[in-house]
Amino acid sequence: MSPEVGLIAGNEDRLDRVVTAAMPALSRSQVRRLIEEGHVSVEGVVAERASANVTPGAHITVEQPVLRDLDLAAEEIPLSILYEDEETLVLDKQPGVIVHPREGVREVTLINAVRSRYPEVRDINETDRGGVVHRLDRDTSGVIVFAKSEASQFALKEQWRQRETTKQYLAIVEGHPDPREGIIDAPLGPDPADPRRRAVVERGQSARSEYRVLEQYGDDAALAAVRIYTGRTHQIRVHMAAIGHPVLADRLYGHDSPYINRQALHAWRLGVTLASNGAWREFIAPVPQDLREAIHALRAQYGVAPSEIGPLE
Repeated sequence: MSPEVGLIAGNEDRLDRVVTAAMPALSRSQVRRLIEEGHVSVEGVVAERASANVTPGAHITVEQPVLRDLDLAAEEIPLSILYEDEETLVLDKQPGVIVHPREGVREVTLINAVRSRYPEVRDINETDRGGVVHRLDRDTSGVIVFAKSEASQFALKEQWRQRETTKQYLAIVEGHPDPREGIIDAPLGPDPADPRRRAVVERGQSARSEYRVLEQYGDDAALAAVRIYTGRTHQIRVHMAAIGHPVLADRLYGHDSPYINRQALHAWRLGVTLASNGAWREFIAPVPQDLREAIHALRAQYGVAPSEIGPLE
C-alpha cells in the first residue's frame, strides 16, 4: 500500500497550492506531477487538474510513494562543498549521480540532495530544475554550481549563455594524440544512427574545445587538460572521439578499460563571477580516487613522472 497523507483545505485556492502549503517538503512542481499521475484525491475522487478549485474544509488525500523514497534517499547523499554563500553553492560532484530529474528516470538526483539541505531552493521557478545552473554527465566528476535563489540562478545562467566562465577538465584519453595540443572546432548534434549519442554533424550547434597533453603513457593513453568554450551535451567525449582519442572507459563513444570503471573525465577547474558580490573566483575539485588510481597505474607502467597536476597524493 502506498503511504497516504490526509489533509483538510483551510482556504479556497487551487489544489496544487493547497497541497504545497500543507506539505512544504514537496515543491509545487512535484505536487503537480503527483496530481497529474492520479495520486491526489479530493473527497474520495481522484483529481484531474492541478488548477482545480478546492473549497475550505475539503478532505484531500495524497499518495507519495516515489517522492517519499527519493527524499529519504537524498538525505543520504553526501555533499562535498567547495564554497557557499547566501546566493551560490559550489560542489565537488561524485561520479554516478544524476544532476537533475529527467523523463522516465525515477531515482535520487543531486538536486534532490541539495534541496534536502537547502529547502529554499525548492521554490526557485517552481520546477524540478530550480537551482540548477549547468550539468555534468552522470559519470563525470568535479566542480558544479547551484543557485540558491531565482536571481542568482538567472545571473549564473547568463554567464554560461554568454560564455563568460572558464571550464577546464582532466581526461584520460585513448592513444597518442598528435599534435600534443590543439583546438577542435566542430558542430555537435544528435547522432542520426543512435538517439543515445551525440555526433559531429554539419548543421549542429557550434562547439569548441581545446586540449593539451599533460602526460603521455606510451601509445596506450594520455592525460589531457581540456578547456571547453561551449557547453554542449557530451562535448568533450564526442570531440575527443572524433579525433580518434575517446575518453578512457567511455562505453558510449569508446571502449572499456582495465584502469577505471567509468569515463575518465573530471571537471577540474571552474571560473565564475559570484552572484552575491560580483567577485571572480576559480574553484578546483580534487582529482577523485578512481581517477588518481588510474593515473598512478599508467605512470608506473610507463615510467612517467608527475606533470603539473602533481603526485596526486
